Amino acid sequence: MNRRTYLGAVTVAVSGLAGCSGSGTETGSTSGALGGIDARVETVATDLEVPWGAAFRDDTLYLTERPGRLVRVPGVAGDGDSGEREPVADLTDETRPAGEGGLLGFVFHPDDREVLYCYQTYRGSDGPRNRVLRGRLAGESGNPLAGLEPIVEGVPASSIHNGGRLAIENRALYATTGDASNGDLAQARSSLAGKILRLTLDGEAHPENPFDNPVFSYGHRNPQGLTFEGTALYNTEHGPDHDDEINSVEPNGNYGWPIVMGRSEREGFVDPLATYTPTVAPASAAIYDGPIAEWQGDLFFGALAGDFLGHVELDEGEVTGRGRLLEGEFGRLRTAFSGPDEHLYVTTSNRDGRGSPTETDDRVLRIRPK
Repeated sequence: MNRRTYLGAVTVAVSGLAGCSGSGTETGSTSGALGGIDARVETVATDLEVPWGAAFRDDTLYLTERPGRLVRVPGVAGDGDSGEREPVADLTDETRPAGEGGLLGFVFHPDDREVLYCYQTYRGSDGPRNRVLRGRLAGESGNPLAGLEPIVEGVPASSIHNGGRLAIENRALYATTGDASNGDLAQARSSLAGKILRLTLDGEAHPENPFDNPVFSYGHRNPQGLTFEGTALYNTEHGPDHDDEINSVEPNGNYGWPIVMGRSEREGFVDPLATYTPTVAPASAAIYDGPIAEWQGDLFFGALAGDFLGHVELDEGEVTGRGRLLEGEFGRLRTAFSGPDEHLYVTTSNRDGRGSPTETDDRVLRIRPK
């Protein structure tokens, strides 16, 4: 069923950068406009159901909804008003959205923008599993979907800790996987659970991987954010009841779970760049390259538990400050991403069973200078 999307705008105060200790632990935040800039927040899409993956094709925004739908909203990054939310594919019959699983990450092929990839929790013969699907858009308008085929299957799944974020860089497809509520799998380099995978665009293990399989890095609990700045790869990751992490991801890197959490004196583990205690549930990652000069090269993420948009100041790969934007303004925030207009976008996640939705939730918000 089509629903009308709406454009609107409000001006809000955003948080300043928090101080940051040498260990990367958050030490506080200040209120008010960040760097003297007043941010304008526009609602560019409404009435979505747990939007998770997001990617643009020209000025049209494509979104996965966690229950199993792929939808698009034309004109989001254009000069005119957004159009209606339009269905592209309904995969609810084959998607297992119980708990945190469902139709999750989404990206387009870097060379052929009719080819797409998405991450799906499905019903395997021996229980829930996760997989990566590849499909092609059909028709002059790029809608609907011609078909999907699995290129990676059998990734362990659970009602929690499914990972699910996708990214493409240098013709390689990266996917985050959770430990599927079994921490031991994260340390088993032969398992696809609790990992960051690196694949060819056809779904094969990348030939430069360290273990002659799809595994790029391991020891991850529930990584849901993945982004590049040049060739540098960053991820955000859910800790248990402490030590949510921001990591610089290295091939063959062991990120500790469940042996160590946060920073450790033990050898053989990669320390996070920063941690959050109490946890804030970072659910995405995006590097900013838009018109606000003070944010250039910084990392942003939606915080599900903290109800804010996280801002992490990066300087040559080191965290030098942190802040909170939109805190308490729009409820649970999930996926931060950039558009072709270079502005920062973020989705709400108030209809995921843990939020308090308004009549127009869930929404896509765009942040731009006033």
